Parts: sequence; structure tokens; C-alpha cells
Amino acid sequence: MPLPRSVLVVGSGGREHALVLALAKSPAAPRLLCAPGNPGIAELATCMPIAADEVAGLIALAQREHIEFVVVGPEVPLALGLVDELTKVGIPAYGPKADGARLEASKIYTKEILQKYGIPTAPAAFFTEPEPAIAYLRARPAPIVVKADGLAAGKGVVVAATHAEAEAAVHSLLALTPQSKIANQKSKILLEDCLVGEETSILVVVSGRDYVVLPTSQDHKRVGEGDTGPNTGGMGTYSPAEVVTPALLARIDREIVRPSVDAIAAEGIDFRGTLFIGIMLTADGPSVLEFNTRFGDPETQVVLPRIENDLLGLLWAAAKGQLAGTRLKISSAHALCVVIAAKGYPNNYPKGDAITLPKAIPCSVSILHAGTARTPAGQLVTHGGRVLGVTALAPTLHHAALDAYAVCDAIQCASKYFRRDIGARQLLRG
Repeated sequence: MPLPRSVLVVGSGGREHALVLALAKSPAAPRLLCAPGNPGIAELATCMPIAADEVAGLIALAQREHIEFVVVGPEVPLALGLVDELTKVGIPAYGPKADGARLEASKIYTKEILQKYGIPTAPAAFFTEPEPAIAYLRARPAPIVVKADGLAAGKGVVVAATHAEAEAAVHSLLALTPQSKIANQKSKILLEDCLVGEETSILVVVSGRDYVVLPTSQDHKRVGEGDTGPNTGGMGTYSPAEVVTPALLARIDREIVRPSVDAIAAEGIDFRGTLFIGIMLTADGPSVLEFNTRFGDPETQVVLPRIENDLLGLLWAAAKGQLAGTRLKISSAHALCVVIAAKGYPNNYPKGDAITLPKAIPCSVSILHAGTARTPAGQLVTHGGRVLGVTALAPTLHHAALDAYAVCDAIQCASKYFRRDIGARQLLRG
């Protein structure tokens, strides 16, 4: 199957940098463009100043540049129907159409599908008004989880330790204004029993009813060490997650992945993209926390380096409906990613602080840009909450952590903040 000669990656974060880095290694050597990209991506691809949510502009760019394949990184353009519009003009894309992206754009929609098809998940109820929501949560045990229904960049979830905290979250999340480009409707929330256990992220490349499961990983959502403080988009991750034994992964495949892929297809959705399944490993077995419909961030930064297949060929096969029979080759190496954030993230944080990267880093380490920019004078500066992701690949998780943290310490930035315990749970277990 001939591979595309020109590829456009949509997005500007660490996930997209990881995707571009992997695609650049393809034997097909495609011409790579990225919109809008970032300073790190600009070293590998031609960056175009078109925002990821500017659907019309992205379509025009793809047509003007004779793009043969589009890989969509973030969730917002998927929910806005970018893949639908690309399909209309005959440009293949990796990522679901809007009907599939709704699995992430609406947590309530996903929960209804999980319940309909008997896929393991926590008991939950949905609300648009605070009074009935508060009456419900008072009848449930604390802690309890309060989730905004729509897209919230990984931060629309509150794990409330007390009923008072849950009530405050109900009022806060119901007061949110929906993203006008996606929905102009009343805010909704989901109240869900709190599952106890370890989390794992299962990323699945899906093409209709065919799929391949990517290497396991475990994210660190809380901003503070010891998993304290508010949820973020992710402060670091590692792969493989050894808590997911081969036997447990087979069970997850049998009880969650296969039923989920079949349920999505049964709903009439021709899903071609990444199904990201957040799973809690409870004492009673694995249970679904959420679906996302794109590569995770920062999970992508540790999963892709362990895949020895040509990523371009894998994504192209999924987009073209030719994934059946694909077998992944997975490296035995361990990968660990530490996210360097700006102090104050996920709340208020500075922008424009100068960043100085070390001149020499080990070949096993990659510095992936997320929230960075360049001044007119060419100085690299902070431009977002999560600034950089330092990913190391090594024979053991211990050595991956040593390599990643050595580079983190060598990066100079006044507002630099990062957790020093990424992977600690598995390291202590070993």
C-alpha cells in the first residue's frame, strides 16, 4: 500500500511534537507540515500559522499544499468536524469524524453507551440544575466525582473528598459556559461514584471493528508530588505500566476494549482514529473512567518511542480501513516523560519567561515542546502552562528516570516547575 508523500499534523503541543518526531522517522520520508506547530516542531516540519480550531483555514491549507494525509492531534478540531470536512474534499485523515469525537466531547454520551452495552464503569447520574444534583450526591458516599460534560482540556473533573467540596464543584461546573464553537447549550454535569485503585491509560488504534492496542502507560494527573493538588492535563507518564500484567491486559481487551469497539460500531459510528480508554484498576476488576478520541498527552510521548512499526504506515492503514492483520512490534525498553510546567499551573502562571535548553543531551532523551514560543529576537520563551516534556528511553524505568531528570535539571527557566516523583509508584513496587 503506497504511503502518503505529504502529511499535515494539526496541533501545537507535546503530543503533536511526539507525532511529528515519529512520522519524521518513516522510511517513506514524507514532506511534513504542522498547523500551527511550535518551535520544537519547526525543527522537523514546516509550521503554518493556522489555529487547530480554524477548520476552514486548515481545509484550504491542505488543498493548497496538496496534502495527501492529515493527522489530527487535539480533540477540539475533531469535535468541530474537521475530519468530516476533509472527507468531503477527498483528503484522508487519521481521527474520528464528529460523531465519533462526541465520545470525548460529551462524557454523558459515553457513559450512556457504557451503560447500554454493559461495559464496566462506575454508577453515575446526569444533571443540568444544582438542586437535584446536590440531592443525589448527598445520598451517595464520599468521595464522589463531579465531571463537566463537555471538553475541558483534562481539567473538568473534580474528585471531591467531602460532600461540601462536591457541592461547590456542582455549582462551579454548572456555571461553566460551553465552548461556543462546539455547543451552544446548557451546561451539564455527571456525578459518578469514586472508583478506588490505580489508573492506567489504554490507547487503541481503531479502524471500524479492527483495532490494535498500543503499549500501556500510566499518567500522573495531579499537579503536586504524591498525587496531591488539582488535576491537570498531565504532569508526566511512563510506559509500560507493569501493574497491567499480560493476564490483566487480556482481561481488559476481552471485557473493555473489544466490547467498546463493537459498541461504537453498533451505534453506527465508523471510527477511524485513537480510542483512549482511561481505566481504573479496582479490586473488582478494570472499570472505564472515560473515553478520549485522540492520542493522550503526555501518554503519546512515552507510547510512540516504544513502537517499532512505521507510525505513518500504522495510521494510514487505520484511516484507509486496512488495519486488519496488523501486528505491533513493541520495544522492551522503558520510557518516562516528565512535564515541565510554569509555576502556578493549572491556575495562573507567567508567560514569556526565557528558556535555555542544554546544548548536549543523551541520544536516548527527547525534549518535546508544548507551551513554547520564540520572541522576534529568537529567544525561546514559555507560552503555556505545560511548557516542555522531557522523555527518556532506557532498558529500565530507573535509568529512564535518571536520564529524564538530569535533563530537566539542566534546563534553565525562572518559572520552571516539575514533579520529581514520576514513575515512583512502579519504582517503589519494583
